Amino acid sequence: MKHSIILLVLFIGIKLNAQTNEFLVKFKPIVKQQELKLNESFNLFYILKDSTQITKLKFYISAIQLYNDKELVYTEKNSYHLIDASDTNSYFINLKAFPNKAFNNIKFNLGIDSATNAKGALGGALDPTKGMYWAWHSGYINFKLEGISNLCNTRNNGFEFHLGGFSYPNNSLQTIKLDVSNNKAIIINVDVAKFLAEVGLGKTNMIMTPSKTAVELSKQAAGIFSIN
Repeated sequence: MKHSIILLVLFIGIKLNAQTNEFLVKFKPIVKQQELKLNESFNLFYILKDSTQITKLKFYISAIQLYNDKELVYTEKNSYHLIDASDTNSYFINLKAFPNKAFNNIKFNLGIDSATNAKGALGGALDPTKGMYWAWHSGYINFKLEGISNLCNTRNNGFEFHLGGFSYPNNSLQTIKLDVSNNKAIIINVDVAKFLAEVGLGKTNMIMTPSKTAVELSKQAAGIFSIN
């Protein structure tokens, strides 16, 4: 009887351990294959004598899920993460308590969903003190990118992209799905230079409210996420 109890305890322990694996996801902001460094100049276009600096980069990652083809393997609970280039610790997301199952896709949102926005200001990563909240009627800023470039015909050559909006027709939330080949840890590159090159700073350099343009730029922002 005593041996049976010991075996039962060991079995439960092994089973619980198998169900509490961890999977590390790193979001890595880059500029031309190099890790982004705030306030450091770089050339956006090689053929032009331009000088560009990123002074601020923040964006929300939410609703992280893992798939094996079409089979849902894992959903992170309370999945809201603020990635902030001024805090490299924020780059790391440790997914906890998912079963030992193979997966080959990761799916997540760039931004905060409408239902969460409709609740108004919240806490944690969604606290308004993080500088990513407009007001209850406009909600959270999903993606914020600021900097300086001599390509901008603006005061002090500044550019500001504050992309958000959750109400129709200006819902800027984007869903991203990427192939995964490593079931232990992955690095997701976020190429801000690609975004700026596609936007064209000479024409578009300031978006501060929900709008049709904010939705279009949000789609472009979603396209800068990749896994090598």
